[in-house]
Amino acid sequence: MIEKHLDIATQDGAMNSFVVYPEEGGPHPVVLFYMDAPGYREELRDMARRIAAVGYYVVLPNLYYRRTRDYYLKERTEASMAEMFEHMNAITNALVTEDTGAMLRFLDAQPKADAKRVSGVGYCMSGPFVFAAATQYPERFKSIAAIHPARMVTEHADSPHLMTKNIKCETYIACAEVDIWAPPATIKTLEDALTAGGTPYRIEWYAACEHGFVFPKRPIYNQAAAERHWERLFAMWKRTLT
Repeated sequence: MIEKHLDIATQDGAMNSFVVYPEEGGPHPVVLFYMDAPGYREELRDMARRIAAVGYYVVLPNLYYRRTRDYYLKERTEASMAEMFEHMNAITNALVTEDTGAMLRFLDAQPKADAKRVSGVGYCMSGPFVFAAATQYPERFKSIAAIHPARMVTEHADSPHLMTKNIKCETYIACAEVDIWAPPATIKTLEDALTAGGTPYRIEWYAACEHGFVFPKRPIYNQAAAERHWERLFAMWKRTLT
Protein backbone atom coordinates (compact mmCIF):
# COMPACT_ATOMS: atom_id res chain seq x y z
CA MET A 1 0.00 0.00 0.00
CA ILE A 2 0.94 3.63 -0.40
CA GLU A 3 1.17 5.66 2.82
CA LYS A 4 1.66 9.40 3.11
CA HIS A 5 1.90 11.86 5.97
CA LEU A 6 0.93 15.21 4.53
CA ASP A 7 -0.69 18.55 5.28
CA ILE A 8 -4.09 19.47 3.86
CA ALA A 9 -4.60 23.20 3.50
CA THR A 10 -7.57 24.62 5.40
CA GLN A 11 -8.68 28.17 6.08
CA ASP A 12 -7.22 27.81 9.59
CA GLY A 13 -3.86 26.34 8.61
CA ALA A 14 -2.23 23.04 7.74
CA MET A 15 -4.19 19.97 8.87
CA ASN A 16 -1.68 17.16 9.23
CA SER A 17 -3.20 13.94 7.93
CA PHE A 18 -2.44 10.31 7.20
CA VAL A 19 -3.39 9.04 3.75
CA VAL A 20 -3.27 5.37 2.75
CA TYR A 21 -4.52 3.54 -0.33
CA PRO A 22 -3.81 0.44 -2.46
CA GLU A 23 -0.68 0.56 -4.58
CA GLU A 24 -2.37 -0.94 -7.63
CA GLY A 25 -5.55 -0.04 -9.46
CA GLY A 26 -7.72 2.92 -8.79
CA PRO A 27 -9.04 5.45 -8.63
CA HIS A 28 -10.34 4.10 -5.32
CA PRO A 29 -13.51 5.09 -3.48
CA VAL A 30 -12.85 7.28 -0.48
CA VAL A 31 -13.35 6.77 3.25
CA LEU A 32 -12.89 9.80 5.49
CA PHE A 33 -11.88 8.56 8.95
CA TYR A 34 -12.82 10.99 11.73
CA MET A 35 -10.88 10.29 14.92
CA ASP A 36 -12.03 9.79 18.49
CA ALA A 37 -11.24 12.07 21.44
CA PRO A 38 -7.96 10.44 22.60
CA GLY A 39 -6.29 11.87 19.54
CA TYR A 40 -4.20 11.25 16.46
CA ARG A 41 -2.19 8.07 16.98
CA GLU A 42 -0.78 4.88 15.48
CA GLU A 43 -3.76 2.80 16.63
CA LEU A 44 -5.97 4.83 14.27
CA ARG A 45 -3.45 4.63 11.45
CA ASP A 46 -3.53 0.83 11.77
CA MET A 47 -7.31 0.94 11.44
CA ALA A 48 -6.97 3.17 8.36
CA ARG A 49 -4.57 0.63 6.86
CA ARG A 50 -7.12 -2.13 7.39
CA ILE A 51 -9.70 -0.13 5.46
CA ALA A 52 -7.30 0.71 2.65
CA ALA A 53 -6.22 -2.91 2.30
CA VAL A 54 -9.63 -3.87 0.93
CA GLY A 55 -9.63 -1.20 -1.76
CA TYR A 56 -10.29 2.26 -0.32
CA TYR A 57 -8.49 5.58 -0.34
CA VAL A 58 -8.48 6.60 3.32
CA VAL A 59 -7.87 10.04 4.79
CA LEU A 60 -7.32 10.28 8.55
CA PRO A 61 -6.97 13.93 9.59
CA ASN A 62 -5.73 15.26 12.90
CA LEU A 63 -8.83 17.18 13.96
CA TYR A 64 -6.88 18.87 16.76
CA TYR A 65 -4.49 20.55 14.33
CA ARG A 66 -5.61 24.03 15.34
CA ARG A 67 -4.20 23.33 18.82
CA THR A 68 -1.53 20.64 18.32
CA ARG A 69 -0.10 18.44 15.60
CA ASP A 70 0.71 15.38 17.67
CA TYR A 71 -1.54 15.06 20.72
CA TYR A 72 -2.79 11.70 21.89
CA LEU A 73 -3.85 10.45 25.28
CA LYS A 74 -0.99 8.34 26.64
CA GLU A 75 -2.44 7.52 30.06
CA ARG A 76 -5.75 8.13 31.80
CA THR A 77 -5.00 10.38 34.76
CA GLU A 78 -7.17 13.20 36.01
CA ALA A 79 -4.85 15.80 34.48
CA SER A 80 -4.49 14.01 31.15
CA MET A 81 -8.22 13.47 30.81
CA ALA A 82 -8.82 17.16 31.51
CA GLU A 83 -6.40 18.02 28.71
CA MET A 84 -8.19 15.65 26.34
CA PHE A 85 -11.56 17.24 27.09
CA GLU A 86 -10.08 20.69 26.44
CA HIS A 87 -9.07 19.57 22.96
CA MET A 88 -12.37 17.79 22.37
CA ASN A 89 -14.49 20.73 23.47
CA ALA A 90 -12.58 23.11 21.20
CA ILE A 91 -13.92 21.36 18.09
CA THR A 92 -17.34 22.16 16.67
CA ASN A 93 -19.50 20.73 13.93
CA ALA A 94 -18.93 23.92 11.94
CA LEU A 95 -15.15 23.63 12.16
CA VAL A 96 -15.20 20.00 11.06
CA THR A 97 -17.47 20.73 8.11
CA GLU A 98 -14.92 23.34 7.03
CA ASP A 99 -12.20 20.72 7.39
CA THR A 100 -14.29 18.25 5.42
CA GLY A 101 -14.56 20.75 2.59
CA ALA A 102 -10.77 21.04 2.61
CA MET A 103 -10.44 17.25 2.44
CA LEU A 104 -12.87 17.06 -0.47
CA ARG A 105 -10.93 19.72 -2.37
CA PHE A 106 -7.74 17.78 -1.71
CA LEU A 107 -9.35 14.57 -2.95
CA ASP A 108 -10.63 16.20 -6.12
CA ALA A 109 -6.99 16.72 -7.12
CA GLN A 110 -5.82 13.16 -6.35
CA PRO A 111 -5.72 10.82 -9.37
CA LYS A 112 -5.85 7.72 -7.15
CA ALA A 113 -9.00 8.88 -5.35
CA ASP A 114 -12.52 8.64 -6.74
CA ALA A 115 -13.91 11.70 -4.99
CA LYS A 116 -17.39 11.06 -6.38
CA ARG A 117 -17.68 8.00 -4.11
CA VAL A 118 -17.17 9.13 -0.51
CA SER A 119 -18.16 7.70 2.86
CA GLY A 120 -17.35 8.88 6.36
CA VAL A 121 -16.88 7.01 9.60
CA GLY A 122 -16.69 8.79 12.95
CA TYR A 123 -15.75 7.32 16.31
CA CYS A 124 -16.81 8.68 19.69
CA MET A 125 -16.73 12.50 19.50
CA SER A 126 -16.83 12.29 15.70
CA GLY A 127 -20.28 10.74 15.49
CA PRO A 128 -21.78 14.24 15.26
CA PHE A 129 -19.11 15.25 12.77
CA VAL A 130 -20.09 12.67 10.14
CA PHE A 131 -23.72 13.77 10.50
CA ALA A 132 -22.66 17.40 10.01
CA ALA A 133 -20.49 16.50 7.00
CA ALA A 134 -23.29 14.56 5.31
CA THR A 135 -25.65 17.47 5.94
CA GLN A 136 -23.26 20.05 4.52
CA TYR A 137 -22.18 17.96 1.51
CA PRO A 138 -25.16 15.73 0.68
CA GLU A 139 -24.09 15.35 -2.93
CA ARG A 140 -20.70 13.92 -1.94
CA PHE A 141 -21.45 11.42 0.82
CA LYS A 142 -22.88 8.05 -0.18
CA SER A 143 -22.92 6.70 3.37
CA ILE A 144 -21.86 7.50 6.93
CA ALA A 145 -21.28 5.54 10.12
CA ALA A 146 -21.12 6.68 13.75
CA ILE A 147 -19.41 4.18 16.03
CA HIS A 148 -20.18 4.38 19.78
CA PRO A 149 -20.95 8.07 19.16
CA ALA A 150 -21.14 10.85 21.74
CA ARG A 151 -23.34 13.94 21.99
CA MET A 152 -25.85 12.85 19.36
CA VAL A 153 -28.69 14.71 21.08
CA THR A 154 -27.96 18.12 22.55
CA GLU A 155 -29.82 21.33 23.27
CA HIS A 156 -27.93 23.21 20.58
CA ALA A 157 -29.20 24.13 17.13
CA ASP A 158 -26.58 21.91 15.51
CA SER A 159 -27.53 18.78 17.43
CA PRO A 160 -27.10 15.69 15.21
CA HIS A 161 -30.67 14.56 15.79
CA LEU A 162 -31.87 17.83 14.24
CA MET A 163 -29.79 17.19 11.11
CA THR A 164 -31.49 13.92 10.24
CA LYS A 165 -34.06 15.44 7.89
CA ASN A 166 -31.17 16.54 5.66
CA ILE A 167 -29.30 13.23 5.64
CA LYS A 168 -30.39 11.00 2.78
CA CYS A 169 -27.40 8.68 2.52
CA GLU A 170 -27.24 5.28 4.20
CA THR A 171 -26.45 5.73 7.89
CA TYR A 172 -25.17 3.19 10.40
CA ILE A 173 -24.94 3.75 14.16
CA ALA A 174 -23.18 1.23 16.41
CA CYS A 175 -24.13 1.61 20.08
CA ALA A 176 -22.43 0.12 23.09
CA GLU A 177 -24.78 -1.31 25.70
CA VAL A 178 -22.86 0.47 28.45
CA ASP A 179 -22.20 4.05 27.38
CA ILE A 180 -22.74 7.22 29.39
CA TRP A 181 -22.25 9.20 26.16
CA ALA A 182 -25.12 7.46 24.37
CA PRO A 183 -27.65 5.99 26.79
CA PRO A 184 -30.79 4.27 25.45
CA ALA A 185 -32.97 7.37 25.90
CA THR A 186 -30.60 9.44 23.78
CA ILE A 187 -30.48 6.83 21.05
CA LYS A 188 -34.28 6.54 21.10
CA THR A 189 -34.54 10.29 20.45
CA LEU A 190 -32.04 9.96 17.63
CA GLU A 191 -33.89 6.98 16.18
CA ASP A 192 -37.21 8.82 16.23
CA ALA A 193 -35.59 11.73 14.40
CA LEU A 194 -34.03 9.45 11.79
CA THR A 195 -37.37 7.79 11.16
CA ALA A 196 -39.21 11.11 10.92
CA GLY A 197 -36.55 12.52 8.61
CA GLY A 198 -36.73 9.60 6.19
CA THR A 199 -33.06 8.77 6.59
CA PRO A 200 -32.15 5.21 5.54
CA TYR A 201 -30.55 4.02 8.76
CA ARG A 202 -29.63 1.09 10.93
CA ILE A 203 -29.00 1.35 14.67
CA GLU A 204 -27.34 -1.69 16.16
CA TRP A 205 -26.74 -2.38 19.84
CA TYR A 206 -23.58 -4.21 20.89
CA ALA A 207 -24.46 -6.23 23.98
CA ALA A 208 -22.06 -6.32 26.94
CA CYS A 209 -19.84 -3.70 25.29
CA GLU A 210 -18.60 -0.40 26.65
CA HIS A 211 -17.85 2.91 24.95
CA GLY A 212 -14.64 2.49 22.93
CA PHE A 213 -14.99 -1.26 22.46
CA VAL A 214 -13.51 -1.26 18.94
CA PHE A 215 -10.03 -0.03 19.92
CA PRO A 216 -7.55 -2.89 20.47
CA LYS A 217 -5.36 -1.02 22.95
CA ARG A 218 -8.12 -0.25 25.42
CA PRO A 219 -8.92 -2.49 28.39
CA ILE A 220 -12.57 -2.64 27.34
CA TYR A 221 -11.73 -3.87 23.82
CA ASN A 222 -14.19 -6.52 22.67
CA GLN A 223 -12.70 -8.43 19.77
CA ALA A 224 -15.88 -10.15 18.62
CA ALA A 225 -17.85 -6.91 18.67
CA ALA A 226 -15.03 -5.00 16.97
CA GLU A 227 -14.95 -7.57 14.17
CA ARG A 228 -18.72 -7.27 13.79
CA HIS A 229 -18.34 -3.50 13.40
CA TRP A 230 -15.78 -4.10 10.64
CA GLU A 231 -18.15 -6.51 8.93
CA ARG A 232 -20.93 -3.91 9.01
CA LEU A 233 -18.68 -1.16 7.66
CA PHE A 234 -17.25 -3.23 4.82
CA ALA A 235 -20.73 -4.37 3.79
CA MET A 236 -22.02 -0.79 3.83
CA TRP A 237 -19.12 0.45 1.74
CA LYS A 238 -19.58 -2.38 -0.74
CA ARG A 239 -23.24 -1.38 -1.14
CA THR A 240 -22.73 2.37 -1.34
CA LEU A 241 -19.32 2.93 -2.90
CA THR A 242 -19.32 0.46 -5.81
